Amino acid sequence: MPGFATDVQRLTVLGAGSWGTAFAKVLGDAGRDVTMWARRPEVAEEIREGHSNSSYLPGVTLPGRITATSDPAEALDGAQAVVLAVPSQSLRANLTAWSGLLPADSILISLAKGVELGTLKRMSEVITEIAEVPDGQVVVVSGPNLAREIAQGQPSAAVLACVDHERAKAVQRASFNQYFRPYTNTDVVGCELGGACKNVIALSCGMAAGLGLGTNTMATLITRGLAEMARLGSKLGADPLTFAGLAGVGDLVATCSSPLSRNRTFGERLGRGETMQQAQLAGGGQVAEGVMSCSSIRELSQSLGVDMPITAAMHRVCHEGVDPRQAGAELLGRSQKHEWS
Repeated sequence: MPGFATDVQRLTVLGAGSWGTAFAKVLGDAGRDVTMWARRPEVAEEIREGHSNSSYLPGVTLPGRITATSDPAEALDGAQAVVLAVPSQSLRANLTAWSGLLPADSILISLAKGVELGTLKRMSEVITEIAEVPDGQVVVVSGPNLAREIAQGQPSAAVLACVDHERAKAVQRASFNQYFRPYTNTDVVGCELGGACKNVIALSCGMAAGLGLGTNTMATLITRGLAEMARLGSKLGADPLTFAGLAGVGDLVATCSSPLSRNRTFGERLGRGETMQQAQLAGGGQVAEGVMSCSSIRELSQSLGVDMPITAAMHRVCHEGVDPRQAGAELLGRSQKHEWS
């Protein structure tokens, strides 16, 4: 494709939350020049002048190669790749505002993990629709991506999925460093579904922890949750092997087991008896991605005739006021079946 740069040196990260900031650090530590866009001017100034983002990653020093602005046009000027680091349910609105500023043929990199409410579209589908670009121009990042651990330089891996393998490899070269090991994949559907579904399963694991349940319960939820996402992926044409990899079981284990996971901690508060509002306030006013995704994924699975009982139970708890204990009892009381049916 004309203008495609196989060696990506200049990248823009749109969004200055914890994962966007951590991924910007990954790129900077890989020797790339990074411009971040932050909605709040004071956050952009702190990143630019103080090499830190205390609002989201306190105590983390950012590389000198990272600068920041609150002007999206300035941030996007000359970018060879654009990282979209905003929540899944706000991606459409943000990208609509930015679409006219995107440099022609720039690689669009999606960090968001979710299924859009209403349209039931994956994030790459939202991007291709709004930005009016072909599928091969979008690279999806998935895997066990706990932002704080990555920002601290702890050894981590990720999957970069794109139907155009050359673009995936270009982003791989731009993000590979001494602590971050990216792998490429062409199964965009599987990688995106794994990233979206694991947030819902992490809610269930958090609720189980809040109820005082132990390791057997967690292992059961993780394993049966993996079966749910694999059934959905199979129906949509994903490669089953994807769910055995970093974007499947890898991301699932990390998100379901770590106290750094917003979805797990949100679910734990609900399991302890807090209301949705109380859990949201305790989480800094933010709703975990899985709270919204459980509804869209449930609707998607129902439209396809795919059985996803844990996802349906999380929807009932989060949006219908069902007590987590009752939801658990309903899951255990389901009809008996073969493990692989």
